[in-house]
Amino acid sequence: MKKTVLLICFLCTIQICFAQHADTLLQKIAAEKNDSRRMNLIFDYFADTQDTDPVLDMQRAKKLLQQSHELEDPIGEALALTEIGYAYRAFGNTANGLDYNIKAQAVAEQTGNDELMAAVKINMALYYKDLADYPKTLQLLHSGEALASQVKNNRLLSWAFMNLGEVYNTMNKTDSALMYSQRAYELSTRFGYTDLIGFICLQLGKVHGKLGNGTLATSYYDLAIKDAIKWGSPKYLNQAYFALAQYYNGIGLADSCMHYAKKAIASVENSAYSNMSIKAAKLLSGIYESKNSDSTVKYLKMFMAANDSLFNKKVIQQAQVLTFENELHQQQLAVEKEEAEENRQQNIQYALIALGIIILLSLYLLLSRSFITNTKLIEFFGVVGLLIVFEFLNLLLHPFLERVTHHSPVLMLLSLVCIAALLVPLHHKVEKWATEKLVEKNKKIRLATAKKTIEQLEKKDD
Repeated sequence: MKKTVLLICFLCTIQICFAQHADTLLQKIAAEKNDSRRMNLIFDYFADTQDTDPVLDMQRAKKLLQQSHELEDPIGEALALTEIGYAYRAFGNTANGLDYNIKAQAVAEQTGNDELMAAVKINMALYYKDLADYPKTLQLLHSGEALASQVKNNRLLSWAFMNLGEVYNTMNKTDSALMYSQRAYELSTRFGYTDLIGFICLQLGKVHGKLGNGTLATSYYDLAIKDAIKWGSPKYLNQAYFALAQYYNGIGLADSCMHYAKKAIASVENSAYSNMSIKAAKLLSGIYESKNSDSTVKYLKMFMAANDSLFNKKVIQQAQVLTFENELHQQQLAVEKEEAEENRQQNIQYALIALGIIILLSLYLLLSRSFITNTKLIEFFGVVGLLIVFEFLNLLLHPFLERVTHHSPVLMLLSLVCIAALLVPLHHKVEKWATEKLVEKNKKIRLATAKKTIEQLEKKDD
């Protein structure tokens, strides 16, 4: 009991440390002005969750997306959208994952940032790989590779190489698969980026297994297993164990195959990736079936249970995803509301400036003693001023009217008509006063001009 409590406390401490580290990275991302360095900080921000905990990874992506909207950072926004898509992919929802990556691509294209486009294209290729559209996958990966090479981002380049290695291996093009997997391994070790070295070793193990290099294949598989354990990634651990089980099954070592297939199942039990036990359970049921063993039923039941678990897990995950989507929608609405409020405030300022100009011009025309002004000019300025005042009041009172009328178009229209009904008589009074003042001023100017003319004529007569 005491050991259990200590273990729980230890795990809680680790989670708190990870959360604090993530928050610190988020602050650094906000403060970093250099686009390339900010991108690498974002990659670090997701490094310990994207292949270990898709729910937490999605929550982090949501935080980054919110921060990016607040800071008007399209690079952060695009990478947050790709990460949301990656989390959807982990849940088995390829369509939604691709949809978010398409949104990310649209944002990235507007920036004209080649480094960002490389990241988005490499991520997008994963969905077409899942759909077995290998020509499209290769086109995106090679395009991402070219961009990553151009901007000299070794991390992105290693991503492109390792995924090209996997795709060519799936297509049974072992020469190309070996070349790209080796290039990914060499590049990653050379510049010290070893986060995905286990995945690269897994591909090298598969390639050497196909080429008949058994010793090399098992060595790479062992490296992949150790790296998955180091990172605490049930996903990659399951993939490594299952790949090793398949290798032993291919060379006729049934006992070793069963041993690693069982390990593959155990590695994802009680995790977000429990559905990944299906392939291993199916492999085991097939082996036991050939032996007429009672274990056939056991693993067949496990296979069926894994399918049921996949369904139940998806129901839970869909509920979590729906919650997340609702929060994301509310966040988007908040951003749109904030932008609308900023635009409204700007329009109010513009209306005040225009009204100020009209008032100043009108006062100048009324108070000027140097020239006669046409009354129609004052009438024109009066009408323009009335329209500006009406628009100003509309902008100012619009949020209040929406709350009071509950967005009812009829009530909103009636409210605006009432405002207009108050303004029009006031406008007539002001216009009448201004016209009278103007006529009086014009008379004074004409009278002063006439007197001056008479005085000049009298002087001439004298």
